[in-house]
Amino acid sequence: MKTIVISGINLFEGGPLSVYKDCLNSIIENRLNEKNNIIAFVHKKELFKEYTDKITLIELPKSRENYLYRIWYEYIYFYLYSRHKNIDVWLSLHDITPNVKAKKRYVYCHNASPFYKMTKTETRFAPRLKLFNLFYKYLYKINIRKNDYVIVQQDWIKKRFMQAFNIENIIVAHPDTSSIKDNGRPINYNNEVNSNLFFYPSVPRVFKNFEVICEAAQILNKKGISNYKIVLTLDGTENSYSKYLINKYKEVENVKFVGLLKRENVYNYYAKSDCLIFPSKLESWGLPITEYKNFGKPIILANTEYAKETLGTYDKVRFFDPNSSEDLARILEEYIDKRVEWDSIQLKMNPDTSSWSELLNIIL
Repeated sequence: MKTIVISGINLFEGGPLSVYKDCLNSIIENRLNEKNNIIAFVHKKELFKEYTDKITLIELPKSRENYLYRIWYEYIYFYLYSRHKNIDVWLSLHDITPNVKAKKRYVYCHNASPFYKMTKTETRFAPRLKLFNLFYKYLYKINIRKNDYVIVQQDWIKKRFMQAFNIENIIVAHPDTSSIKDNGRPINYNNEVNSNLFFYPSVPRVFKNFEVICEAAQILNKKGISNYKIVLTLDGTENSYSKYLINKYKEVENVKFVGLLKRENVYNYYAKSDCLIFPSKLESWGLPITEYKNFGKPIILANTEYAKETLGTYDKVRFFDPNSSEDLARILEEYIDKRVEWDSIQLKMNPDTSSWSELLNIIL
């Protein structure tokens, strides 16, 4: 019986928490917890209640109070914990390579922001993110060569890691998207004729690039084009960036700000919308792209590495310069006038793994 430790003490919401739970679910589905001693360090046990009778949970609730606690746990506490435990595998799920004693060590890196160059405007609304990016790049570097493998979600991130840290032992592990389907049970389908409803679901962070959509709408409106609607998932209450967006663009006709949506309502908009716009400048994996692709509808994407790798092969896509509202406005106008020509992309991807089961086979 092996002793396997999984750590993700700062994972508490959203995609990163889903990564942790997907990992644990795969362990249980493959009955690895029955053959091995699985120990999971978590932020709070209440976030992982469904695993309490199957996996040993150890919570470290102070890990999110400040980065001094995080550093203490990653580099000192975990070493003290591990040095006499005869641990076979240590898998860190939150970017940092902890200082531990283990026969095999792995780190899962799903934060691509250290490789993103922020603009002055973005820095103005997220100065902590700017400092975080600089700080995180150095944290990535600490102990990274001590891992048996570094795990990333996309090939472009692998290339950045190879350049930045001069390492080659990197696994590209695409998220398991086989279960992503129309499970939100949408109740409102788009039966309108020529509705031209565009949708962009995202939390308001500076690199999500909501501005380019609003500016493109202003260009269309100045041309007298009004037979369309764009739905954006913010309302100004989320943070200073969203408040800025609302104050600047609230009078833009044809743009509707609906606030953050529950997953079921996101799927409702997938079903009744005509086209997805995804202008984000940075993602480790653009999940709405994968979700919307299953509806077989047109997608307008930022011309970025992450977007192309997330999309894969598709025949109803147009790429635009994420820094050019004019470029986006031109494509939207072509769509509204029904003269848009879609690109057909055929991207052959060869990730090392495409599911947690495959990844765990390598790790264990």
